Amino acid sequence: MAKWCWLVVILVAMDQLTKWLAENTFTYGERVNIFPMFDLTLVYNTGAAFSFLASGSGWQRWVLIAIAIVAIIFISWLLKHEHKRALTALSLTLILSGAIGNLIDRVLLGHVIDFLLFYRHSWYFPAFNIADIAISVGAVLLVFDEWRRWRLATALRRKEESS
Repeated sequence: MAKWCWLVVILVAMDQLTKWLAENTFTYGERVNIFPMFDLTLVYNTGAAFSFLASGSGWQRWVLIAIAIVAIIFISWLLKHEHKRALTALSLTLILSGAIGNLIDRVLLGHVIDFLLFYRHSWYFPAFNIADIAISVGAVLLVFDEWRRWRLATALRRKEESS
C-alpha cells in the first residue's frame, strides 16, 4: 500500500509544480507554440471537465469541491481494498492523484490551472493539466482492467459449463 501512497504524493507534487511553473511563466491567455498543434498556455477552469459548469456564478466551485472530497474518500477506500491487484491499484492511484491535484487548485484558487493545449487549425481540444492526464489514463486503465477481468471470468464460466 505504501508504494501507491508514494505515487500519489509524487504525482500530486508534479501536478502542482507544473501548474506553479505555468502560473509563474505565462500571463493569463498567453500561448507559446512548442510543436505544430501543441501550445503551452495559461487558462483557468472554474468548471469541471471540458469547462462543464464554468459559466456558473460561483456555486459550482463548492459543488465540485464536495464531489472531489467524496470521490477521494471513496477511491481511497477502494485502493485500500484493491492495493494488491496491481493494475487496479495503479488506475485508482492515478485517478486519486488527479482528483487531489485539481481539488488543491479549487480550494486555494477557486479554479483549476490548465496549460496544455492541443489543436488543429480552428479545432481546439480543451486545455488540460497533469492531474487531468492522470485521471484520464487511470479511468482508461480501470475500464481495461475490468474488461480483462470480465473476459477471464466469462472464459472460466464457459470452460466449467463445457466440462
